[in-house]
Amino acid sequence: MSQAPAAPAPVMETDALVIGAGPVGLFQVFQLGLQGMRSHVVDALPQAGGQCVQLYGDKPIYDIPGIPVCTGRELVQRLQQQIAYLGSEWHLGQQVATLSRLEDGRWLAQTTAGTRLSARCVFIAAGVGAFVPKALKIPGVTDLAPGQLHYHPGSLEMLKDQSVVVLGGDEDAVTTALACAEHGSATYLMHRRDAFQASEPLLQKLADLRASGAVQALIGQPTELHSATGQLTALQWMDGEGQEHRLPVQQILACLGISPRLGPVADWGLAMERKQLCVSPATQATDAPGIYAAGDVVAYPGKLKLIACGFHEATMAAYAAAEYLQGQKPLVQYTTTSARLHAILGVQPDR
Repeated sequence: MSQAPAAPAPVMETDALVIGAGPVGLFQVFQLGLQGMRSHVVDALPQAGGQCVQLYGDKPIYDIPGIPVCTGRELVQRLQQQIAYLGSEWHLGQQVATLSRLEDGRWLAQTTAGTRLSARCVFIAAGVGAFVPKALKIPGVTDLAPGQLHYHPGSLEMLKDQSVVVLGGDEDAVTTALACAEHGSATYLMHRRDAFQASEPLLQKLADLRASGAVQALIGQPTELHSATGQLTALQWMDGEGQEHRLPVQQILACLGISPRLGPVADWGLAMERKQLCVSPATQATDAPGIYAAGDVVAYPGKLKLIACGFHEATMAAYAAAEYLQGQKPLVQYTTTSARLHAILGVQPDR
């Protein structure tokens, strides 16, 4: 007897859907909050930060207004702190797959995880695209049953007491290998050379675990996966001398970096130019009513791909959306003096 298909998830209603949780998307949430609009945020990565954290997480940034220097990670932490009182809801580790306009003018979005959102306005802050993990492409990958090859897993509990290979040499790979070892897994960390990119404390911890045998470093690269009836049995790999080895293993975590893909945005029927959304610089409005865009994903005459410009664009988009929904220009209020904005932000200014 065939099983009935699962019922679709209920539709969640919101004022604003923000697509992208990088710095511009986070500041978009802030500016929308000042206009009294609640946001739901969708991002392909399992955490906020986007390109700023993935590519510049520990590198200094010097051109943020009022902040002489901060890392990408610190900037995102400050932006998250800024929107903490605004009640936004988060849907991470998923992409907006479809976006369609309803008869009442709202926009219905469905994500790759089955989340359904009905929004009065949509704000696309997708940067150069959704950052998705680089796939492991070697023979045998497609023969595996689900649940044995992982990219950015939310939990490592399923790896407890199993033999695990972590592929990669950056901080994400090092952190993952250390976490696997703490779960009691037989842990191997494979990289093409014996040099790992991570903070000094993490590298020291890795050195200690390598010395104790809790983590074994394999210097080489994977060449093939072996399985029986879909179950992973071994990883074949080649060392620096060109010699092939076969390692019995039960789980693989691929930390091979990320790459941006514009993805489904290109299929939503919005006007585009060279893989960027065409917007009005005065409003950041696209050619679809109620859809706005800000940051590196947009194109207009004189556009500069700078975080500071993205913050300006998010502000213009929020004001334009408020006018679109209210039918009149919103009153410009200042956080220094407005009791209404103080209440929204949860602050009690000194008198």
